[in-house]
Amino acid sequence: MAFLSEYIGKPVVDLDGQRIGVVKDLIARNWEKFPHPVIEALLVQHKGGELILPLTDVAAFIAPAIALKHRTEQVKPFSPQDEDIYLVRDVLDKQIIDKDGARVVRVNDLELVRVNGTYLVSNVDVGGMGILRRIGMAGFAQNLAGVLHVKVPKNYISWDNMEILRYDQSMRLKVPVDMLSELHPADLAEIVSDLNSLQTSNFLDSLDMERLADTLEEVEPEFQARLLEGMSDEKVADVLEEMEPDEATDLLAELPKERSEGLLAMMEADDAKGIRKLLAYPEESAGGIMTTEYVSVRPDLTAEQAIQVLRENGPEAETIFYVYVTDEANHLVGVFSLSNLIFAQPETLVSDFTVKRIVSVHPLDEQDEVAQVIAKYDLLAVPVVDEENYLHGIVTADDALDKIIPTAWKKRLPRFYR
Repeated sequence: MAFLSEYIGKPVVDLDGQRIGVVKDLIARNWEKFPHPVIEALLVQHKGGELILPLTDVAAFIAPAIALKHRTEQVKPFSPQDEDIYLVRDVLDKQIIDKDGARVVRVNDLELVRVNGTYLVSNVDVGGMGILRRIGMAGFAQNLAGVLHVKVPKNYISWDNMEILRYDQSMRLKVPVDMLSELHPADLAEIVSDLNSLQTSNFLDSLDMERLADTLEEVEPEFQARLLEGMSDEKVADVLEEMEPDEATDLLAELPKERSEGLLAMMEADDAKGIRKLLAYPEESAGGIMTTEYVSVRPDLTAEQAIQVLRENGPEAETIFYVYVTDEANHLVGVFSLSNLIFAQPETLVSDFTVKRIVSVHPLDEQDEVAQVIAKYDLLAVPVVDEENYLHGIVTADDALDKIIPTAWKKRLPRFYR
């Protein structure tokens, strides 16, 4: 067993021991009889430039120095094909789709194996050991693990279970659309973060409106604004309607005021009204980070009727772990959890299992105050009410903690409230 990282920079010598250069890349080719690519050639960097040597001319491949069977002047250069894979250039450090786990990961190293005299690419190393191996720290990590009596974790993906994110001459992503549809929006956002502007435009065009909105919600508002610069106002308005109101508000705040107003004018009246309300509050206040998409019911409904309300309105809400109880004027009366509702008898009135002692925040409370309330009472969301106890919206835990936890970390936290 060997790894690609062990070959990068390895010296190459001819039959007489004369140094030709060092390995810059390995070239592999797909063959029908092998499920894994076969190593066919070495790309060697030497003082005169680059030289591609066929692996059939190599006498010793797994050795401190790669030795050839011939003298330098007898070596015949290898002619690569368009479909050949340059393992360093095309695969190492690139994003791939793990088809089994339906996720996007980055290639840290490649495992090579010898089968009947043929060298194959067997596995992709997407774990920390791949990085340690490349910086020369793998041995130290192994020794330390031995001293501590712990196992060094391996995180491999079989080559035949991955899809390289390739691009055609028009810089379009050459990955089946149904495969992209299985990925989490956070994975799609990670793909976007590595693309150039042309690739990004083509990639975003390949997503349906709902997937596009979900993907944009996974990146910072400033980056969202840059991604939408070349997109038509009609399409941006449609995307904003698909986004959560608080996320759409953050995005509009990053756009030039003239374009922001134009987009609001193009949106559905109800969606635009909710966003205008959020834009009226200071950016880092409870009102500025709340969402107006929550579920509320009247106290005189039965549990069975309340469940029907959730079926009808729940899909539009940002979280339904908490259901808010309001009167006809939308004043907050109480709250109950889904578990309260599920365990209640169908004919039981909502008022009978409503918690009336409510923790809430004011629309003008600062974001860090809201975060402290959520952390103190271990909440998934907190209602936002004014002096007259009118319910304006709710702040979810992730939005409240955005100021305390860096967004790059927060986006990786489990979304229990979704």
